[in-house]
Amino acid sequence: MSKIKAVFFDQDGVIIDTERDGHRVSFNMTFKEFGFTDEWDVEYYHELLQVGGGKERMKKHWQTKGFSKPMTEEEIDALIKEMHKRKTALFVELIETGKLPLRPGIHRFMKEAMEAGLKLAVCTTSNEQAAKAITEGPLKDIKFDIVLAGDVVEKKKPDPAIYTLALEKLELKPDEVIVVEDSKNGLAAAKAAGAKVVVTTNHYTEKEDVSAGDVIVSCLGDPDGEKAEMRKGNIKDFDGVVHVRQLMELFG
Repeated sequence: MSKIKAVFFDQDGVIIDTERDGHRVSFNMTFKEFGFTDEWDVEYYHELLQVGGGKERMKKHWQTKGFSKPMTEEEIDALIKEMHKRKTALFVELIETGKLPLRPGIHRFMKEAMEAGLKLAVCTTSNEQAAKAITEGPLKDIKFDIVLAGDVVEKKKPDPAIYTLALEKLELKPDEVIVVEDSKNGLAAAKAAGAKVVVTTNHYTEKEDVSAGDVIVSCLGDPDGEKAEMRKGNIKDFDGVVHVRQLMELFG
């Protein structure tokens, strides 16, 4: 087995619990601005999360329920691009104003990975502007070797394309990488790429089948803050905080 050389992070739900109180809220604000009465509630948005990508979710909504104003496919495709641009701007505002805090343990864990000499990457289907707002905002002191976001790959998760691309760019083998994910789609993508996966569940994903994860925890945990609940895994001396060195030992 190879020595661990990198940690790849999904963004939404892993770095910041963005889905329920960030993306969903931004979509609803956008719909209102564009004159629609459509509003995605918490449970319906969970259904839409099974589709990778924000533009794709809006298209799915149009295909299955239809927007409050009828449109042709040509009209909806053009409007979705425009709405997604506005939605991203609103989402970035939420991040920049500090309304969406980092998940417990994520900053500490990234610092530990840097200190251990590991490469760090963000691999997300979220918009590039949103990813930049996070990596250059609350995570500005973390050195990322690459940030892959948005439409950098044609196929979204659960397809492994984004993780395969990260492996290629950093010239790494799959068994040299730990991926931190939060959902069954993300887990499937990382596993298909051949990586070891730590799943940190959240409100939307705690009921999903993520049993294929190598380690499953409620969060990464902080010594002086919220502790992680272990749901699967065999981390030596686990005390409610997941440390990089423990995972390097477990997987390496």
